[in-house]
Amino acid sequence: MHSLTFPLSLEFAVATRDLTLQRFKREVRTTQRVVSALPDRNRNWKPDARSRSAWDLAWHICFRDVWFLDSIAHLSLDLERTRSHTKPDTFAEMATWYGDNAADASLKVGEMTADQLLTPLMFFGHTQAAFLYLIFTSNHSIHHRGQLSSYIRAMGGRVPSIYGSSADEPYNG
Repeated sequence: MHSLTFPLSLEFAVATRDLTLQRFKREVRTTQRVVSALPDRNRNWKPDARSRSAWDLAWHICFRDVWFLDSIAHLSLDLERTRSHTKPDTFAEMATWYGDNAADASLKVGEMTADQLLTPLMFFGHTQAAFLYLIFTSNHSIHHRGQLSSYIRAMGGRVPSIYGSSADEPYNG
């Protein structure tokens, strides 16, 4: 077993991975709805000169979520490593790309052994077990999706339900 700040069991790593991937699958579908709700005609809109454009923020979420999953499966959080892809032309295509590639990358993480899940990985000066980066990935995605969802109405779009009803869409669970 790998020694980190506190002892982590093989069972805990696998159970956390499985729970996080199950919950993340739902988050991916929600993010797809948010990205799809962005009007293409305003893709360069941003709330402030220092902010990312809607297009750049949406792509950051989609690309980095898949990158994190792929990187965890490859046991290397190397920012230079990328997945071969063609960048989408529309928000709808981006949402589809995201769903397909996140599902594929999640399957790879789901196949990791318990020992692989406990492998220490370093990212921006922090070292933790590979499986714990799944929680970071989910938090990163939800954080940026919250930012992106605040762009939709200002861009002339309709805000989808996220964790409950929005003014534009009732919650359907």
